[in-house]
Amino acid sequence: METHGLAAGRVGAASIAFLGVAAAAPIVTLVTVVPAMFASGAGPLVPWVFAGAGPALLLLCSGLASMSRRFPSTGAAYSLVARGLGRPAGLAVAWLAVAGYHAIQFGLYALAGVAAAPLLSSFLGLTLPWWVVAAACWAIVAICGTMRIEVAAGLIGLFAVAQAAVLTGLAAANVLQPYGGRVTAASMTVADPAVLDRPALGLLLAVAVLAFAGFESTAAYAEEGFQPRRSAGFGAHGAVLLLTLLLAGLTWSMLVAAGPERAAAVAGASGPEMLFALAAERLAPWAVTLGRFMLLAGVVAAILALHQVIARQLFALGRERVLPGVLGLARGRTAAPRSASIAQSLIAGATLTGAYLAGADPGPGTARWLIVGGALSILVLLLLVSVAALLHLNRVPGREGAWGRFVAPVLSTVALGSLAVPAFGDLPALLAMPAGYPLVRAVPAALAGCVLLAVAHALLLRRFAPVRYAGIGLAGFVVVVKPPPFTPHAEPEAPPAIPRQRDPGAHRPERVSQRSPGPG
Repeated sequence: METHGLAAGRVGAASIAFLGVAAAAPIVTLVTVVPAMFASGAGPLVPWVFAGAGPALLLLCSGLASMSRRFPSTGAAYSLVARGLGRPAGLAVAWLAVAGYHAIQFGLYALAGVAAAPLLSSFLGLTLPWWVVAAACWAIVAICGTMRIEVAAGLIGLFAVAQAAVLTGLAAANVLQPYGGRVTAASMTVADPAVLDRPALGLLLAVAVLAFAGFESTAAYAEEGFQPRRSAGFGAHGAVLLLTLLLAGLTWSMLVAAGPERAAAVAGASGPEMLFALAAERLAPWAVTLGRFMLLAGVVAAILALHQVIARQLFALGRERVLPGVLGLARGRTAAPRSASIAQSLIAGATLTGAYLAGADPGPGTARWLIVGGALSILVLLLLVSVAALLHLNRVPGREGAWGRFVAPVLSTVALGSLAVPAFGDLPALLAMPAGYPLVRAVPAALAGCVLLAVAHALLLRRFAPVRYAGIGLAGFVVVVKPPPFTPHAEPEAPPAIPRQRDPGAHRPERVSQRSPGPG
């Protein structure tokens, strides 16, 4: 039996928070991004930029939680922006989300082979090509993707908790055995205040915010939460807090272990192995191997978490008939978006197969380009969500106070806009590629292409399917304008107008319950 709704009361705020943490994959950031930040000479700034990114994103969580409380929908940012900025903007966010999450997921597939290589060599004496490991990860994700959300969330949460526990152990070892025998003030203070004024500081902050990409996926589980109007908001706050503690704490511990004065040299010599090289100097070999297992587990958990949110995004678009309606069907027994999950698995499988047939040999460089490109798409999405929350919460005042309705959205909009400028302004440094390289230009071109396709999509729907267009962002509760009764010999009247975003009756949150009807 198929249904058009996801079941409420399946996951709590803690499970949703762990889904967001897993999607952000903090251990991948520590292995791929942090060593490059240290190698650039940032030193003590690195933990501080992660610590500063957390509060900036908590400001966004305030507006996101308020919007989710009013309109809990598995469409997440797509539905929220459609209500705040209009239907074309909502479709633009939907395309940006699907493209961005897919790019990050493919980057993680490229990293899976690198993460598994030391383990396969140590335990089995094998050297397998990247596509074998990627295919194994794809099979696991495809099977788990159609499970009940509480089962998938439990599995992902187990990986996330284990990952956090192992990382905490590595951090403790770094702090208990610091370089030189003691923790110095140089690990927490910037010796040269002039370094704070350099343009690279903005880029470092942008990199830190991009490392959190994935936490916003918590909004996609609003309909399935124990409290549909609250669980997703609590989960978003929890995910940001956990990520801030892990990323800021681990990077500081790595700085302490390497030594503030020699962190750049250690990072340059070790590269992505910096985390494990520092652990090998302080812990038994089995602990280092456990850390490598957690890296592989973190990659798989992140791929699975992204699969879940992509499937729910496709489900929301299918339920509103923006995409083929078959995507909006959920399995009656599990209330999982099975059709959308299978479609996402087929897309990922076809892409991986195409890369294999083309003779691709992706490595850390390809993974970084894909992950950063996808994270930039999510950064634009977050900025649009912040603006949408600011406009809608003040245009239609509710129970929110001045902080949640105005101050927090304004501050988050300013913060995210300020970070988007250096991120897009210095793409070559962000992607670690030469200026003018085709792949550097491909990232903004792809984002612009997503927006243009979304606008064209919206215009086509408005012209040829006005009822579907009117239902964008309504979670399947389509607004239908009833024509007047037919009167013989009467003058023909103009067709009924499509309700605009602000027209009475276009959106009726006080009359439409957004809680999912559940299976059956």
